[in-house]
Amino acid sequence: MKKVLAILLALSMVLGLAACGGKSNNNSSNSNTAPKEDYTIRIYSNSNSTERVKWLQQAAKEAGFTISIDANSVISGDTAAIQAANEKKDADIIFGLNETRWSQLIGGTYENLKIADWTPSWASKVGGYKYDGKAYGLVVQNVLMIYRTDEYGTNGKEPHFDHWADLVDSGYKWYRQNKVGGTTNANINSAILYPYTDPNSPAGGISIDGWKTLWKYCANGVFSSDDSYKYGFDPLNKGDVQISTFYSSSLYGKLDAAKDGSEHPLTNENFKVMDIKDGTFYIAEYIGVVDKAGRSEAQTKIVKDFAEWFGSGEVQTAWAKEFDSFPCHEDAVKGAYGDNIPDIYKLAPFSTNMVKGTDMNYANYVIKHSAEWTNILTNLGFFWADPNAAPKEPDWNNLDWATLTQAKK
Repeated sequence: MKKVLAILLALSMVLGLAACGGKSNNNSSNSNTAPKEDYTIRIYSNSNSTERVKWLQQAAKEAGFTISIDANSVISGDTAAIQAANEKKDADIIFGLNETRWSQLIGGTYENLKIADWTPSWASKVGGYKYDGKAYGLVVQNVLMIYRTDEYGTNGKEPHFDHWADLVDSGYKWYRQNKVGGTTNANINSAILYPYTDPNSPAGGISIDGWKTLWKYCANGVFSSDDSYKYGFDPLNKGDVQISTFYSSSLYGKLDAAKDGSEHPLTNENFKVMDIKDGTFYIAEYIGVVDKAGRSEAQTKIVKDFAEWFGSGEVQTAWAKEFDSFPCHEDAVKGAYGDNIPDIYKLAPFSTNMVKGTDMNYANYVIKHSAEWTNILTNLGFFWADPNAAPKEPDWNNLDWATLTQAKK
């Protein structure tokens, strides 16, 4: 069915674009009618698992586009994607990333990356997930705390937390990531730090108790340099921990394949999402067109045609069905899920809650302080990867936060 859907989508888009003059087989003097195959669209993304890249390359080819995109074996994470695009100066499209990165992109943080003006026909379909005239939402993503209920987990008990931070005093064994970088890792940290916002704190707008809690999360969490531990599902699936964290997209696909990675795998019967009163930290992934130097008007039209195609309701429906993601596009939500929206996308979004003492919601608060948080984590040695070389816990009462919030020189 997925193959048939992809073919039908490709045919409909090719015919539609041809009717609009997006492709021409004649010798018209209008330079905007250059064939799509004459230009290779260079894409940078952190939503670039091998499976996603292969799917997109094939679907784009069938729709008449030629694209170049690296899988995550080459570029891994939002930081790497942005840095590569900024250094190589050859990007046409950027998609994925979250509000923090897009705010930086549109704000001009990266000297070689300027986002072009662009408004797709489906702009009104993505609700508030947009930077008007610049970038528009593709996928809604949230982070989840998950656990197993069998003898390898909570043994039938159903824990209830008020905050994500309650995990550190829960008495359970949990997984934690082993590096500072990465979109999912950053979102988990944002979820843990949420109860500790303090606009007056010199420690990046987070109280000292918040950083103590996150340190405890690192010190007592189970981690490994093994890539199979990378995103948190596998250690839970293997029974190495009782509670773990994972991102919403691909969760159900992981469950479907759980038996391939464990002798006592997770199933619908022994797996649950943690009940946390706060809810979860939602972000969205966006798509935007880079204002690339030297690209012709005709080539720019090809790039914008691709962005229009990829973010459309039809293609995002197919993407959601293939990768268990949740679209920003309202038509794609209906196409992929109908009235059966998964429970993991019904959780309360504390990212939209206002932070006391500010005029910002928590998502914008994270954007404002994210660089400071990354510097604190790096300077103090959070998320060490070698269990035999754990740093000494900081002397919390005698730290120079003015220096710690700055990047190392």
